[in-house]
Amino acid sequence: MSQLTTVTHDIVAKLWNLCNILRDDGVSYHQYVTELTYLLFLKMLQETGKESILPEQYRWTTLAQLEGEAQLIHYKQLLLDLGATTADKMKLGDTRTKAIFADAQTFLRRPANLKSLTKAIDQLDWFSAREEGLGNLYEGLLEKNAAEKKSGAGQYFTPRPLIDAIVRLIKPQPGEVIQDPAAGTGGFLVAADHYIKDQTDDLYELKADQQHFQRTQAFTGLELVPDTHRLCLMNLMLHGIESDPQNTVICGDTLSPDGQGLPKADVILTNPPFGTKKGGGRPTRNDFSVTAGTSNKQLAFVEHIYRALKPGGRAAVVLPDNVLFEDNTGRRLRQEWMERCNIHTILRLPTGIFYANGVKTNVLFFSRGKAERANTQAVWVYDMRANAPSYGKTRPLTLEDFEDFERCYGDDPHGQAPRVDQGEEGRFRCYGREAIAERNDNLDISWLRDESQDPEDELREPEEIAAAIALHLRNALEEIEALTEELVSPTMDERETVGV
Repeated sequence: MSQLTTVTHDIVAKLWNLCNILRDDGVSYHQYVTELTYLLFLKMLQETGKESILPEQYRWTTLAQLEGEAQLIHYKQLLLDLGATTADKMKLGDTRTKAIFADAQTFLRRPANLKSLTKAIDQLDWFSAREEGLGNLYEGLLEKNAAEKKSGAGQYFTPRPLIDAIVRLIKPQPGEVIQDPAAGTGGFLVAADHYIKDQTDDLYELKADQQHFQRTQAFTGLELVPDTHRLCLMNLMLHGIESDPQNTVICGDTLSPDGQGLPKADVILTNPPFGTKKGGGRPTRNDFSVTAGTSNKQLAFVEHIYRALKPGGRAAVVLPDNVLFEDNTGRRLRQEWMERCNIHTILRLPTGIFYANGVKTNVLFFSRGKAERANTQAVWVYDMRANAPSYGKTRPLTLEDFEDFERCYGDDPHGQAPRVDQGEEGRFRCYGREAIAERNDNLDISWLRDESQDPEDELREPEEIAAAIALHLRNALEEIEALTEELVSPTMDERETVGV
């Protein structure tokens, strides 16, 4: 994924400055981007010559020319009709339009604010935006939104340099089915598409049927949150991923039968949600054997991922530390995971790269075995966390930060390139399966003495300190809930004994 140019950056900044107006109308940061998605969809259809999918009365020019209360009333009706699924409204837009406007409603209350938005959008440098890619403009807006701590957007926005580094190592290929079961705003799928297009001269080196597959069938996934789902669909559309929403990213729950309906994948790239299912809920899938009784979402997502991979398929997944060391269900999951898959590489990420301070995460790279037994023989661990800089707004993560890890990883996307154990003073080490078994299958492996300052020591703003405290309390409550669950839930053997 390319870095934002100065022109695109300036356009994003102009759009974002409008949020200062909208905050006075009670519109939050996240609501603001959702609101902009509706308006930008209409404007970008005009700019790309695709307005014919909309009835004339709901096209951009008609909306933008209206004034005052009449404009706001028209806009509210537009949102209702374009997202309607009743028989008399089904022809108002295509399936993608229906998905983007599903259950849409405006957060605007003052006509003057809607007019400010439509006028400012019309005045942007659309010629330059088209030249540099409308997808890049929208991607920049999503990134800007995620950078605002107050927005809460960091819960689904994975830093783009991290995504790009992962994609370059996994090397998605034309013809492969690529899945993200926790798609968020679509960053992994967009980056995989961008990588494939770079390798194939924007798909022109492929045959016509292969091009059609890439644009309409190669990418699939699920996203649980409706507002995030519509942002994802918009992002995919603007990057030229054209398939029907029912065939790409669906709005649904991966830990329900929705997840079972996803096609088997050659590649899975994802950053699943952390924490527990609300209300202590459990996965409702009948194909889960290890995590069926747990409310721990990340453990259940791991089971989905290795079950959803085709034999020989490969994956990279962002996971918090507790997945690597949690006992009981966590340990049973890791044992089955290492049996069915070759977990060949773990990247210990530094803190501060996500927008919630204190979250310690890793990227696990693995391939689904063609046999069902003893696939993991050795695990390589790269420690990017110990003695690392403090990342955040003042020190953002960049692609250059991953250069050493990429050299150590090698050119083989399955992690089978020649590698060198750097010893106790180095960042890259190898641990055999027997050594891991002696650790009770604990994969939370570190050996470097970390002499760097804890990033939270640098927090100064009261809201940042309060957010860090709240995060630690949530994490502690989730650990207590998981422990309680393990204590009161019967083991698999006990369930079989009592016939559960």
